Amino acid sequence: MFTSILVPFDGSKGAEQALRKAIDLARLCKADLSILTVYRHHSMLEASLSMVRSVEPGNLDDVMREHAREVAEHAKGICQEERAEGVRAFVKSGHAARTIVRFAEEHGNDLIVIGSRGLGSIENYLLGSVSHKVTGLADIPVLVV
Repeated sequence: MFTSILVPFDGSKGAEQALRKAIDLARLCKADLSILTVYRHHSMLEASLSMVRSVEPGNLDDVMREHAREVAEHAKGICQEERAEGVRAFVKSGHAARTIVRFAEEHGNDLIVIGSRGLGSIENYLLGSVSHKVTGLADIPVLVV
């Protein structure tokens, strides 16, 4: 049925539910499981206008990348708790929906399992959720949990 499942993971409750469902499906289908955490690239202007100042000021992209790595590691921890095998985690920068679909195409995934609501910004409420955009862009099946 499915041989390679992609789970976009942002650390939200919805993403965790999707990951647990994907683990069950991967077991059933004996499929590989990939976890993808996407962070948004911030321009130097956005970084300079940020009201959040860390103790050690640094490049906002570096901070976002590190946070995304921690989120991906959290997802791998859930997989270890569930005794899932053949799991790989990836971190990418870009527009969430397009990056997810492009990743699935490049890695030959044949199913995307995504949470219905994640940690998206207010922009997503006005323009549509990432899961909605992924279902419109993907040429492969998308299971929205």
